[in-house]
Amino acid sequence: MHGEKAHSCYFSKDAYANMIRNSKYTSNKELLIIPDAVHTDLYDGGGKGAIPFDKLTQFFTEYLK
Repeated sequence: MHGEKAHSCYFSKDAYANMIRNSKYTSNKELLIIPDAVHTDLYDGGGKGAIPFDKLTQFFTEYLK
């Protein structure tokens, strides 16, 4: 399974929920799920442009000053 049906997706959602629970530092936290991406897509893009570089660039520009 991959994408939103993958085991790692469920794990990520739980880990994210635990990370932001009772935290005052949530404004710069976001769980980004890549629909229909398989594990290797996030290493090489899989030829599908699966890596959301625009979203990553926006995040780094905003929070890493």
